[in-house]
Amino acid sequence: MQRRLPKRGFKNVNRVEYVPLNLGALEALVQKTGNSSFDVASLVAAGVSRASDKIKVLGTGKLTSKVTLKVHAASASAKAAIEALGGSIELV
Repeated sequence: MQRRLPKRGFKNVNRVEYVPLNLGALEALVQKTGNSSFDVASLVAAGVSRASDKIKVLGTGKLTSKVTLKVHAASASAKAAIEALGGSIELV
């Protein structure tokens, strides 16, 4: 049976899955909570992700507030947008 059915696709066991966090969603979170500093624990408490997930900030949307972030990954456009407003981003 195994030889009769074609092999389909490939699953990379070393792939790292990230939960995306767009700049627009980050701005909404800043407006909702009033905080300007977020780390992984505070994002989990806000319901953005689960404790076991890795968070990646993406550059979609518009950010108008100065924020300080500690996340697992960030795109180049998101990092540039955050630093242009005087904020900082630290990778953990």
